[in-house]
Amino acid sequence: MKIHQLFAGVFAVLAVTLSSCEKTFQELEKDPNRPVNVPASLVLQGVESDLANNTGRPFSAEMRWNQFYCSNYNYYANNEYSWTATPNHYNTLKNVVKMEEEAKRAGLAEVNGYTALGKFFRAIFIDEMAKRVGDLPVSEALKGISNLTPKYDTQKAAYVQILKWLDEANDNLASLIAKGETTVAGDFYFGGDLRKWQKVVNAYKLRVLISLSKKDADADLNVKARFAEVVGNPAKYPLLGGLEDNLEYKYNNFNKYPSNPDNFGFDATRQNMAKTYVQLLSGMRDPRVMITCEPAGAELKAGKLPSDYTAFVGASSAEDLTDMSDKAGRNNGAGFAPGLYSFQNRFRYYRTYTGENTFIVGFPEMCFNIAEGYHLGWGNGDAETWYKKGIQASLDFYGVKDGANTMTYSKTGGRETADLANYTVNFNFNDYYSQDAVKYAGKTTKGLQQIISQKYAAFFMNSGMEAYFNWRRTGFPKFETGVGNGNSNRIALRWQYPISERTTNSKNYTDAINSQYGGKDDINDTVWILK
Repeated sequence: MKIHQLFAGVFAVLAVTLSSCEKTFQELEKDPNRPVNVPASLVLQGVESDLANNTGRPFSAEMRWNQFYCSNYNYYANNEYSWTATPNHYNTLKNVVKMEEEAKRAGLAEVNGYTALGKFFRAIFIDEMAKRVGDLPVSEALKGISNLTPKYDTQKAAYVQILKWLDEANDNLASLIAKGETTVAGDFYFGGDLRKWQKVVNAYKLRVLISLSKKDADADLNVKARFAEVVGNPAKYPLLGGLEDNLEYKYNNFNKYPSNPDNFGFDATRQNMAKTYVQLLSGMRDPRVMITCEPAGAELKAGKLPSDYTAFVGASSAEDLTDMSDKAGRNNGAGFAPGLYSFQNRFRYYRTYTGENTFIVGFPEMCFNIAEGYHLGWGNGDAETWYKKGIQASLDFYGVKDGANTMTYSKTGGRETADLANYTVNFNFNDYYSQDAVKYAGKTTKGLQQIISQKYAAFFMNSGMEAYFNWRRTGFPKFETGVGNGNSNRIALRWQYPISERTTNSKNYTDAINSQYGGKDDINDTVWILK
């Protein structure tokens, strides 16, 4: 090789080496084997999963706080309202921001399916936190390293923003649909159908407006007019038309319903049903109690038939746990399920891995929310019509029909075919509705109690903690209070702020609790929307 060729090769290698050294630290720290960008459709699936799994699953602590069921075994759980920090949804909201960024990176327009849904997700996750704690960061939140100590917005300002996001989501979805852009990739709830999502956005807006009923005179929230506008203009604000429009999570053999054959032996007798739920339904001779619950073994041993509504007995959520454990575990002898209390129905919840679909935003709730709004005088519609629609929709979900209904229960408390037996219950909706406890009593306190109580029944094992939040707002139905509640025999009314706020955003956190709660982050204090 000639000497000039050798030097040329050396200089070439040196040039490449020097050029590589000119890369920034940010470029060099990127792992070429790990992706730094992902499709918006993939991020969407994570956000949607959080929507189902991080807001209150069936047979979870949230459902005990709703007083649907109880834990009778202290080693694993109790029924106390001694919670501390609110669930922190800011990590999910960061993914919402990322989803929107990735959609635009892929070349989508400024307004697209992902950004429209992003506004809905912002509204729902901020609502989930705001109604638990009060004031919280909103306007300065999610700014990344440019603002690590965001100020707290008032709870009122948070709800003004939530309603703004919901209006914008509806408008954006309407404009996309009008242009023929009706789908978004990655959505496992509706297969990407933006028309379905638009209905959910508006049904959720009704939930938010009803949650603000104590502030219906506030001019900035403008609750009454907003409600009337939504229910009075279906062309602009399409709503859920039936159960088929529900935003609901569907289980399968991989994503299993929380009560399933795998955990029957672990928790089937450690979880009994709660008095608040069981007594409400059995008192109305409502067959839903026979679908969701087992008749109590002690009642059957005493000679009652499984078709007798008085055979269904729930434990007070406020009962001393030692007493509850003793009563739930009493041996009733061969051929009978143990205990004095009803358990969750073995046939419905422990036979398969799919259980029942879990509503996140459901049609029955929407009907009751419209009924409540009309009951409060927020519009000119008929409260009773929507009240009856809500009851019928919930009955339809459970398969209750006029005529003979076949019910299944466990004679022994087991779940095997040999343990199960059928019985028949006749039902007629008109007869059911004619009962004094059921028939709408008009614009009276009793009428409101009926709407909220039927909404509570329809919330069974779905919609997160909406059953509790409706009780907290109205006092209906009556929740059990006593020693089993912990918390000095009280049901807590709010959550504390996340610990991370106390350590990384201490000044704004301190200012927030000083302005709202006299300097104490107390779970027994009252948030602004309830005052």
